[in-house]
Amino acid sequence: MIIQPKVRGFICTTAHPLGCAQNVKNQIDYVKRQPSLKNGPKKALIIGSSTGYGLASRIVTAFGAKAATIGVFFEKEAENKRTATTGLYNSLAFEKFAKQEGLYAQNFNGDAFSDEMRQKVIAVIKEDLGQVDLVVYSLAAPRRTDPKTSKVYKAVLKPIDIPYTNKSIDLDKNEVVTVTLPAASQDEIDQTVAVMGGEDWELWMNALSNANFLAKGVLTVAYSYIGPEITNAVYRKGTIGAAKDHLEATARQLNKKLKAVQGRALVSVNKAIVTQSSSAIPFIPLYFIILAKVMKEKGLHEDSIEQMYRLFATKLYTGKPIEVDEGGRVRVDDWETREDVQAIVNKLWQQVDSNNLKEISDLEGYQEDFLRLFGFGIPGVDYKADVDPTGQVMGIEGLKKI
Repeated sequence: MIIQPKVRGFICTTAHPLGCAQNVKNQIDYVKRQPSLKNGPKKALIIGSSTGYGLASRIVTAFGAKAATIGVFFEKEAENKRTATTGLYNSLAFEKFAKQEGLYAQNFNGDAFSDEMRQKVIAVIKEDLGQVDLVVYSLAAPRRTDPKTSKVYKAVLKPIDIPYTNKSIDLDKNEVVTVTLPAASQDEIDQTVAVMGGEDWELWMNALSNANFLAKGVLTVAYSYIGPEITNAVYRKGTIGAAKDHLEATARQLNKKLKAVQGRALVSVNKAIVTQSSSAIPFIPLYFIILAKVMKEKGLHEDSIEQMYRLFATKLYTGKPIEVDEGGRVRVDDWETREDVQAIVNKLWQQVDSNNLKEISDLEGYQEDFLRLFGFGIPGVDYKADVDPTGQVMGIEGLKKI
C-alpha cells in the first residue's frame, strides 16, 4: 500500500516502515561517527525501547559500546489497511541492523507492566546473557494495570491544588490559544503516580535481583524532566511532577538495595524534545517550538540520539565518578536551562501569538520532527512506492505480542 501521514493534533495514525527504518539507520550512523564508549555496558535491558529516548539509548549502547541488548515495548502490528505503530517498525529495523553487525538483539512486544513479561525476559537473560550490567527504564504509557490487583490506573495531565491557565498551541490550526486545566483530585494524582512513578521500575529491578541477574556494578537509569518556570504548574508541580518525585524516591530506595552488587540507580533529567507523549501535554509543544528556535540559533539544539550519546559518553560511562546535582540526579538538560537560553525563551513566550507564531518560533522544525517520528519526511525514502505495511519489507517477520 502507499502510506501517507494522517495527522490529527498530536496524533499520527499511520507510520511508514521504510521511513522508520531509515530514521533508525540515521541514528545508528550518527553514533558510529562518534568515539566508541570504551567504558560502556556490555549487556543491556531497555524497558520502553521502541521510540524516543528509549530507542536512542538502545542504539547508543549497541552501536556505541557493542552491547548485547534486550528491548521491551508495547506496539501494534499492521492489520487490514492499518499500518503498524511506529515503534514496531523502529524495533524491527533496529534488530535487522544490529544482527547485520553481529550484535545480539532480542525484542519483546507486550505489556511491560505485567509479571508475565518480566518472567519471559528473565528467562531469555538466563539462557542468553547470564546477567545484565545496564537497565534503562523509559516507559511512557497513559495507563497501567497493576500486576497484583489487576486494577487499571490512568494518568492525567493536570495541576495540583488550583486550576492553571496559560498559552498553548492548537496543532490542528497552528494557532496560539489559551488553555485552562482544572486541578487534579487526590485520586487522579495517586493514579498518575501509579502509572508514571517508580513502582514498576522497582518491580523490574526486584525481579532481576531476586533471579541474581544483575551484574556487579550494574547501573540502572530512569528518565525524567523538570522544565522551566513557564510549564512548572502543569509539569513539575502538577500530577506528572508528583510521579517524577516518586521516581526519584524510588531511585534512592534502589540504591540501598543495589549496594549488595556495588550497583547504582539514577534518574537522568533530559531536555525537551519532540516525542509522541510530550506532544500531548498542554503548553509543552508551544514552549518547545520557542525553545528549539533559541537553542538552534545558539548551536545548542540536540535531538534524542545526540542527547543520549552525550548522556552515555560524558556523564554515565566516562570511567570517572558520575556527577549528580543536589537531588542526586544526572543533568543533561543543562543546555536547555542555561540562563541566557531561558531569558530569551521567556521574552518570546510573552510575545508569541497566532500572528507571529511562525516568525518567533520553530514551528516548521517541530512539524518536521513530529512527522519524522512516524517515518515521514525522511530524505531518501520513496513515499510514492507501494510498500508492505507488515514490516516484512525489512526482511524480518512481524513480532507477536505476548
